[in-house]
Amino acid sequence: MSETHAEYADAWSEQEPPQPPAPSTPAVTPADAADAARLVSFGLQPKLLPARDAEYTELLRRYREDPAFARLADAVATGLGLIVLEVSPRAGMAVTAGEDSVFAVRMGDYARRASTDSADRFLHGLAHLAVAAMAFPRPEDLADDAYIGRLTVNGVDAFVRQACLRLEQRAEDQGENTDPASDAPGLEAAWRIYARRSATGATKDARRLAGSTTGIVGKAAAFLTDSGFLQRTGDEGGGSYRTTARYQLQIRDMAGSAAMAELLELGVVPVSDGSATLVPPPVGDDLELAADAGLPFHS
Repeated sequence: MSETHAEYADAWSEQEPPQPPAPSTPAVTPADAADAARLVSFGLQPKLLPARDAEYTELLRRYREDPAFARLADAVATGLGLIVLEVSPRAGMAVTAGEDSVFAVRMGDYARRASTDSADRFLHGLAHLAVAAMAFPRPEDLADDAYIGRLTVNGVDAFVRQACLRLEQRAEDQGENTDPASDAPGLEAAWRIYARRSATGATKDARRLAGSTTGIVGKAAAFLTDSGFLQRTGDEGGGSYRTTARYQLQIRDMAGSAAMAELLELGVVPVSDGSATLVPPPVGDDLELAADAGLPFHS
């Protein structure tokens, strides 16, 4: 063999043997996309419990065990303007709507459906804020997956009225104007309007007025129940409720809001067994609380 041929032979022998092609990622099939969309659709049915639907349970298992399918389901949710809060057997596929999502419920729309009075928008917002603050008064309550918050309509109303008193006292101490200003935005305007509104009122057949504060809290509780955030447990206290895993996840997402923090810092809600009775008012307070008081929006 000539030297040239030997060099070619040596160069050939030094080359690495050809490697087998890397395994290709399985292509996403239309069936996979349909299953992912189906899982997201289950997540948009807040009252549906995974334990009661075999298909839902199977899709949740697939989400947890198949990363490619999980990414696909997350992409479907993102495309719909949804934020995935958790995917688990306890909460199902818990999603919340982003601000630009077609599924977003805005407080203005919610309040307009409940009342024609524009000032009531503040009261409905405050009612939802108060329900959340009473349901999970401590950070550890939000962190504990086993925690269940409990509340009543009259209890929430009593809580807000006590908070109104604290806010009014704070305003007086700071020399602020305490006259109601229904066209002013924010929590300060809300408590002033709330404090002047009747707690119950009644129609001729003894039903509470929708525009009363317990009527507004009752509307909030009913909406949260329809949305799968609360479960009604009885009629005592104007209606009693317990929280769901989905609601806990939703409140975790909003727990850092300044308004909610301000309510909790007032110290009106004590640490208790979940019945959420009110902190006793200071001596001399003549605040009239609601009878039998026990204790997801975009702007």
